[in-house]
Amino acid sequence: MVPVMSLWLPIVLSAVIVFVASSIIHMVLKYHGTDFGRAPKEEDVQASLRGFSIPPGDYIVPCPAGSAGMKDPKYQEMVKKGPVVLMTVFPSGGFNMGASLGMWFVFCLVVSVFAAYVAGRAVPAGTPYLTVFRFAGVTAFAGYVLASWPNTIWYKRSVGAQIKLTFDGLVYSLLTAGTFGWLWPK
Repeated sequence: MVPVMSLWLPIVLSAVIVFVASSIIHMVLKYHGTDFGRAPKEEDVQASLRGFSIPPGDYIVPCPAGSAGMKDPKYQEMVKKGPVVLMTVFPSGGFNMGASLGMWFVFCLVVSVFAAYVAGRAVPAGTPYLTVFRFAGVTAFAGYVLASWPNTIWYKRSVGAQIKLTFDGLVYSLLTAGTFGWLWPK
């Protein structure tokens, strides 16, 4: 058994490597550029929504009043007429990229801590590279990928966008696994 605290270097370094890799994926490769589509008459849609002063948050339109509300004929008619919308409203005035990048880095650290915990409990110091790689990699994959699939299943996020996110998560988990295998205590 290897204590998590003794794995601080692979934890931090793998988070840094994943952070840099994700920056390259999003800023250089740009294959996520088609993940979201533009609404028709975007300016008109935005102007219409602005009049409602919707506070930042997640919304579904129409929104039933619980499971019983889904049986309400008025709700069913609204769904039938459409559109049915799932949206996230951000605060006006711009996107705070610094805060989001900071939270992303903390998330990378958390995934690496879980990878350290599982690998540290599963294999002792001196374990060969590929065995460490396997335990750290599958744990990192679960952290980076599996929790995002329900958004496609339940909220109809694009399957294509989700497959790209899954590929990203595979890259991140392979980098995490490689870092742990490389820096595993002898």
